[in-house]
Amino acid sequence: MRIVLVGPPGAGKGTQATRLAEKLNIPHISTGDLFRANISQQTELGKLAKSYMDAGNLVPDEVTIAMAKDRMEQPDAEGGFLLDGFPRNVSQAEALDELLTTEGIKLDAVLDLEAPEEEVVKRIAGRRICRNDSAHVFHVTYKKPAKEGVCDVCGGELYQRDDDSEATVRTRLEVYHTQTEPIIDYYKTQGLVVTIEAMGPVDEVTARALAALKREGDEN
Repeated sequence: MRIVLVGPPGAGKGTQATRLAEKLNIPHISTGDLFRANISQQTELGKLAKSYMDAGNLVPDEVTIAMAKDRMEQPDAEGGFLLDGFPRNVSQAEALDELLTTEGIKLDAVLDLEAPEEEVVKRIAGRRICRNDSAHVFHVTYKKPAKEGVCDVCGGELYQRDDDSEATVRTRLEVYHTQTEPIIDYYKTQGLVVTIEAMGPVDEVTARALAALKREGDEN
């Protein structure tokens, strides 16, 4: 299957993308991962991408499109893929359509994860990350550490990332509503959008998504 996953920041796209890609045996293509790789290597592209991401804005289309195109052309994506973070606006959606048409393939579904805005703000602004290992993630409400400010796993200091501050989260949401949300209407005209309630336990959201994809596949 070839799937696009959309939804506001904090709706759980990264978590669901990883789980769904594994269940469907297709690669999870995250533009965020591609950007972070460039940032960690301090390439010119990485420096440029970081300046936009830190401000809660989108990386320019031409950079995102080129990165996504390169990734989708790799051998492991021949049988399908799950796109997470691309397309982020109608121009990118149109560019993706052109890319797929050139290859003689098409999207199977666009999964739209929905979550209330204030819950999204609460989810992101409450996150705390371990300075020793970014895989150790806690939350001031949902996953409190035994000792405030200290990682339960390794004892490292917990901190709030700059792009997790409430002000930046609200900027990111504004960007999502004005630039990304319109692609939902764009794909609705193609009959591809499947709306998924993103609230609740992770396993339940995954089950909803898989059931919706199965129905979509049966109908097509």
